[in-house]
Amino acid sequence: MQLYTRSAGTGVPVVLLHAFPLSSAMWLAQREGLARACRVITPDLRGFGGSRLGEDEPSIDLMADDVAELLDAEGIDKAVVGGLSMGGYVTMAFCRRHPDRVLGVILADTKATPDPPLAQANRERIAQAVLSDGSDVLVDEVLPALTGPTTRERRAMVFGRVKGLVQSAPPGAVAWAQRAMAARPDSFETLRALKVPLLVVVGEEDELSPVSDAEAMAQVVPDAKLEVIPKAGHLSAVEQPEAFNAALAEFLRTELGARS
Repeated sequence: MQLYTRSAGTGVPVVLLHAFPLSSAMWLAQREGLARACRVITPDLRGFGGSRLGEDEPSIDLMADDVAELLDAEGIDKAVVGGLSMGGYVTMAFCRRHPDRVLGVILADTKATPDPPLAQANRERIAQAVLSDGSDVLVDEVLPALTGPTTRERRAMVFGRVKGLVQSAPPGAVAWAQRAMAARPDSFETLRALKVPLLVVVGEEDELSPVSDAEAMAQVVPDAKLEVIPKAGHLSAVEQPEAFNAALAEFLRTELGARS
């Protein structure tokens, strides 16, 4: 599986994995803002953006292996790997399956717990609705919680951009990803096994993966750094890109010696 990828900058390779149901387009401000500090690599996960879906069964582990193949194709042995929301789930799977390839970890607006049965059932309902009726269910049910109230009330352009990305998500990829996320395992043991620096980022207004989830992840990793982004919801990197980029740049500088 060859993932379509957008990249910028030079230096320490930093792979950023996008949220559901968006694409690597969400990382525009990170490619622009962090290019002087590192090599920003932002793939479209399978089925989204410019990447094919393929015929494989839904699996977060498979998405993580796609990222390992991307590193192979780019000639990269080790990288900082990070993700937001669904991208965080893939990041944790990558740490589990390819620990020797990780220089550092960034987990943004995500959680290490698996879906409880009700959440799994809801994912399946949305998967079926998207396949039968298109993206209306995403706009009605998924979109409202992706940003915080500050963004919804004061940043119409940002909210409009997120809405456009949600509407352009391919139904097949949406259903596949929902089923992959529903089957993901608990990742706390994966975090406890980390031997590299961890940065946990969360929007203070995140309703889907609240600050308590971020704190729970940070607490199991000695010396993990937790950054709470004010006036941001679930898509903290899109809603407050300057604060998000500053947190990443500081993490790279202090933990990995990247240039500032």
